[in-house]
Amino acid sequence: MGKVYLVGAGPGAPDLLTLRAARLLERADIVFHDALVHADTLKLATQARLVDVGKRNGKVSTEQRFTNRALVEAAKTHAVVVRLKGGDPMLFGRAHEELEALREAGIEAEVVPGITAALAASASLGLSLTRRGLSRHVAFVTPRTGADQSPTEWLGAASSADTVALYMAATQSQAVAADLIAAGRPATTPAIFVENVSLPNERRVVTTLQALRNGPTPSFEGPAILLVGEVFRELSLSVMEHEAEIRLAVTERCQAKSA
Repeated sequence: MGKVYLVGAGPGAPDLLTLRAARLLERADIVFHDALVHADTLKLATQARLVDVGKRNGKVSTEQRFTNRALVEAAKTHAVVVRLKGGDPMLFGRAHEELEALREAGIEAEVVPGITAALAASASLGLSLTRRGLSRHVAFVTPRTGADQSPTEWLGAASSADTVALYMAATQSQAVAADLIAAGRPATTPAIFVENVSLPNERRVVTTLQALRNGPTPSFEGPAILLVGEVFRELSLSVMEHEAEIRLAVTERCQAKSA
């Protein structure tokens, strides 16, 4: 009987893998990976068979029960089985379901942590999620629920924390902003989307809860995490000042042409 490793692929950039993760990929006989794992990360699994078991919102996805069963079956014929998950396996990754299935089958499993998107986004922005005297609580939440699940009680945690990281919230951002404001968050609270964090095509959308509530909802091609809190105020002000400078320069050029 082989061993199954639940491995964190990190936020996207292959060089943000842990050394343990990279070494396990090199040893793996078979790798079951998420849809958004970087191609260069998969290339590290030089001797493994690659199986895409990813889930994408609104697209054809692999059912979790199939993944659970596939991991069990793979461990019966392979020594090193890797379940490669985006970010960290233990955060919004259904790791509990996979670990439970493996335990019930009597298969040994080990979890290898990865860098989660909220921490990668904080590093990329150069702004800490915590700050002495300003932010002492951080909540990682998601408003998304599965088709067979009851609504999540994310709002209580998000409204009581100083800084909030919202996963899988892009398509619901207008409602999320409205709920946060209704729960007592100031409408002027900075809100920042970071799309494709850690990758060359990373993109940021800096806004406020009020602007987000009033729409339109930002559009993203890649995964995007939403960060909300006063710790991002200086970045928000910097962006506003830059936009004001651009508007002024455009106005001056228009006036010069008309003169």
